[in-house]
Amino acid sequence: MIERPAHRLRRSYPNAERVILECELERCIHCAEPLVPSGTWHVRKYVQTLNGSLFVAGKSKQCASPECAHCGHHYHASGVLRISLPRSTYGLDVLAFIGWQHEHEHEQLAEIQEMLNARGIEVCESNVGRLYRQFLALLGGMDEKIEKRLDETAEQHGGVMWGIDALQPEGCGTLLYVLYEVLSGTPVAGVQLDHPTAEELEGWLKPYQELPYEVLATLSDGEGAIIAALEACWPDAPRQRCQEHFLGNLAEPVMEVDDELRKWMREDLRDLPAVPTEAETSLVEAEIPLAETEASLAESYGGSSTPAPPFCLSAKCNGTKS
Repeated sequence: MIERPAHRLRRSYPNAERVILECELERCIHCAEPLVPSGTWHVRKYVQTLNGSLFVAGKSKQCASPECAHCGHHYHASGVLRISLPRSTYGLDVLAFIGWQHEHEHEQLAEIQEMLNARGIEVCESNVGRLYRQFLALLGGMDEKIEKRLDETAEQHGGVMWGIDALQPEGCGTLLYVLYEVLSGTPVAGVQLDHPTAEELEGWLKPYQELPYEVLATLSDGEGAIIAALEACWPDAPRQRCQEHFLGNLAEPVMEVDDELRKWMREDLRDLPAVPTEAETSLVEAEIPLAETEASLAESYGGSSTPAPPFCLSAKCNGTKS
């Protein structure tokens, strides 16, 4: 019988893509002073997604104004919640995939496990069941634990900040929309909709619009339906676009041109000699300068400025007798 460890081994993926996320907020929501990096990571973990493993790290910011009552308070990178739930090492796309396959394709948990294993995701049948229950809890919306977390956030900051993100994993017929509270990093609710209109999203957000919290701001990507729904539900709240999505949209056309430029440079410059290595450079620098070498040879051959030819070029090498 194979002996198994009593605890789950910590998984490590050395080739995982690194995703470093920073807090999207630029200024303190209390004193409006610029936030500064806190120098700490509020999360560092490996996340298995349908597109491969990721190493996700979140950088915090803090208020450094001594006059602010919340000086030293850390603001976390909410972008982590768009990849996976707190304390979860599986991506939201994996949860959506499991939910879709079980509810719409009527696949059993063991069959879903085999499908995920075929994609390179390490998961057992019991974990598939646990992830499915997390998916149902997300779709179920608020519970007492989430409500308590929101109450504490509203009391500390004077309100809440809503964020919405959408993803469509491969193998799922609908989009998964996730509503989360930015300041506390709390996933609040989720819904599966097939390219909904602003009115449909507004209907989903209506119960949260009626909560007794002041909405300090809203955060989303550039999807028109999400923006319209947020503005309809909380028209007086400032709206900020997610920096990760914004910068990604800016970089996409630049990356296409950059790929073409790199291809052209490889073709045009591939015949150039290779750059010397550090060891080769050190060897050249250590050699005696040419002028010193010529002067030394001239002195050895009676002061003649022209040194004798090397031994291999002498008469002996030419086949003649000396």
